[in-house]
Amino acid sequence: MSLETQPVISVVIPVHNGAAYLKSCLEAVTATEYCSYECIVVDDGSTDGSRTIAAEFPMPVRVVEISDGPRGPAYARNRGAEVARGEILFFVDADVALARGALQRLAKTFSEQPALAAVFGSYDAAPAAAGLVSQYRNLLHHFVHQHGNPDASTFWAGCGAIRQKVFEKVSGFDARRYPRPSIEDIELGYRVRELELAILLDKELQGKHLKRWTFYSMIRTDVLCRAIPWSRLILQTRKLPDDLNLKLEQRASFVLAAFACASLMLSAIRLEWLAASAAATLGVVVLNRDLYTFFFRQQGVIFAVGCGALHLLYYLYSGLSYFYARAGFECNRAVSFSRIFALKQRRLSRATSRK
Repeated sequence: MSLETQPVISVVIPVHNGAAYLKSCLEAVTATEYCSYECIVVDDGSTDGSRTIAAEFPMPVRVVEISDGPRGPAYARNRGAEVARGEILFFVDADVALARGALQRLAKTFSEQPALAAVFGSYDAAPAAAGLVSQYRNLLHHFVHQHGNPDASTFWAGCGAIRQKVFEKVSGFDARRYPRPSIEDIELGYRVRELELAILLDKELQGKHLKRWTFYSMIRTDVLCRAIPWSRLILQTRKLPDDLNLKLEQRASFVLAAFACASLMLSAIRLEWLAASAAATLGVVVLNRDLYTFFFRQQGVIFAVGCGALHLLYYLYSGLSYFYARAGFECNRAVSFSRIFALKQRRLSRATSRK
């Protein structure tokens, strides 16, 4: 597609040192049979040759460089949106390879639903990276999105699109608040829903996640980039949707997982606590039986048991992250209240002295 032709879809791919995945990502995008699109790769200060890889692809792929990067994916996506010419902005992470037909499906969805503001999909059920942690983390994401409410309460920018006019109306991603990879897409989704606009979770819009996870990177990302900032957003907005990672059974699973862990430690003092720990663990299994059955069907019983153990840990650190965020929120609120109270007292004292 030439620059003179107006595209319908602008694919925006932010990348920072993503050379290991970017070629596969771009090959998947450009393999489409859909013609009315452009692809904008926003190089966010990469030092590993990502820009060179993107530059090797012909039109409609073009590169936008952030010379003072890295500024974070929120800023990079906003920069890509500024130069995009399509009426639909399709954000794709550099470590995601779109399924064939994704662009056609996206264009058809927006065309048939003119009131729709945004749509996002999920990872597929065949992650590229091997290993228990990578397979667990990526398959969990797939399962959660596949069982989410189609009338979504938020947004996901790993494989998600939004109308350009809506994106501009909500002022894009909050790059000031989220200068690093975080929940900038979730927060944007909250603002879109505040306008009472529809966001669709399209379970057939999928991409293969190419990223390899380690045990450390999984916990670090889940806690620092997801759980804590998301908890803060929930506390600030007072919105706790019963959807995706926040469903009621998942919140109940944390309570049971925490009780199971505490009971296991108490069993060193009184053996009777061991039965309580086992019962609580069984409760987690019952609440998550569909997920564990999914893991079993994917790779067998040993894989399911390993994923179950990782998932129990996931509930523990996610729940504790919420209480950490809650403690900070209450502390800040108490400090603010004290300052307001002190200010009122000073004003009252001044008023009294004038009399």
